[in-house]
Amino acid sequence: MKELFLIQSKLKAPKGKTNNFGGYKYRSCEDILEAAKPILRELACTITLNDDIIQVGDRYYLKATVTLRNSEGETEQTTAWAREEETKKGTDASQITGAASSYARKYALCGLFAIDDGKDADSLNNSPAYTERNNDSDYLAMAKQEIDAATEVRTLTGIFNNYTNLQHDGRFISMLTNKRKKLENR
Repeated sequence: MKELFLIQSKLKAPKGKTNNFGGYKYRSCEDILEAAKPILRELACTITLNDDIIQVGDRYYLKATVTLRNSEGETEQTTAWAREEETKKGTDASQITGAASSYARKYALCGLFAIDDGKDADSLNNSPAYTERNNDSDYLAMAKQEIDAATEVRTLTGIFNNYTNLQHDGRFISMLTNKRKKLENR
């Protein structure tokens, strides 16, 4: 889709918010969407964001899917995942789900629009809670669900690109290869 290339090259979504506790700048899902809207309007494209709650083992994850559609009906899609915290002091269940949704949607948008968030504070966080949340076995289980659900070969490419931490994992590559063969032989 030619519009995606144009959006990626034009979009500027600066980190306009500051986390006063951590002292770092960041961008939100809303910041990215606001920066994208004029370009989307110019190119006659739309974006939809959808969330699904997926159980993996005994944990629940929020899977955010961002779909870009041009005026001819062509689409590009990315997904990102966030695990809901079991509890968070001073927060009710709907706020926990909302925070997971915002986080996953932000990273799905970053994936679609090629926004590098590599220097965000959460990517530099080495706390036990963060590293536990980002365990490769959790990601492998989530990737497996996406691979199993894929109905097109191009979807597998998107899955590969979304899971950079698994791109050197033989199990992940094997799942993708086997699914690709099944899709090509149907």
